[in-house]
Amino acid sequence: MRFILIIAVVMLFIPVSFASAGFLDEVQKFVKPDSKEGKLLSGATQVISSTKEIDYKTERIIGESLALEGLQRFGTPVKNEALQQYVNLVGNAVASNSKRATIPYQFAVLDNPIQNAFAVPGGVIFISRALVAILDNEAELAAVLAHEIGHVAAKHALKSTQRAQLLQGVGTITAASIGGDKGKKLASTIGDMQSVLFDKGLDKDMEYEADLAAMETTYRTGYDPSGLIRVLEKLQKLEASNTDKKGSWFSTHPPLAERIARLKAQLRRYPDYATLTTVPDRFILYVKVK
Repeated sequence: MRFILIIAVVMLFIPVSFASAGFLDEVQKFVKPDSKEGKLLSGATQVISSTKEIDYKTERIIGESLALEGLQRFGTPVKNEALQQYVNLVGNAVASNSKRATIPYQFAVLDNPIQNAFAVPGGVIFISRALVAILDNEAELAAVLAHEIGHVAAKHALKSTQRAQLLQGVGTITAASIGGDKGKKLASTIGDMQSVLFDKGLDKDMEYEADLAAMETTYRTGYDPSGLIRVLEKLQKLEASNTDKKGSWFSTHPPLAERIARLKAQLRRYPDYATLTTVPDRFILYVKVK
């Protein structure tokens, strides 16, 4: 089922927990190292048992620790409540059609001049104001957010670290500090995830998987699924003149030409894609008008 047409109605009834103000208040707590949340996340060494599968609560706490690092590296949320709420509405509409629609997702636009977006385990997703600025419509915004949702849905960051066998014996995190070898192992794991997410980037296959998931998810939501192709083509034009690629989608993702080619090949699965909506007017209202 496609839900794009009901977003305008949902805006009147969106729960406070999904609106930007409450979420951004929580995000700001993570920036303060002396807060309860900051201490819990910066410590990140609280483990109670060994399990083969990390449960969602543990995944979320790991993700929030990584979100704290992301905020410290890439800046705090843009102070525009209407924009933040709009991005959350679009993101949650897309997430409801993803392969992992049962967990909560939160989205924030960060005040950063580099074109970038990233997701951490548990469903917290960031997009830079610079990347938002090069977009032209809601379908393109939805495509970027859907790509990041794809990473969360497939648990790519966790799987990337598990491949290095760093999560073995970690278990479930609690507020009670236990420390010891398991705590040190978890701290090391989070440090490794920081390097993967913010510096090295995920495996190419994971990025391609997230690209295809974005196309399918945006289509299911009612957007033109070629939106991600247009975003990548915009980035491709910028790439030639971008001498400092550190921290951008240029440095942490596979070659743009290959991603574009793969996505174009997949368009045959959506023969009606050109008839689907891009919603430029609403996007301009919230993003381009200051």
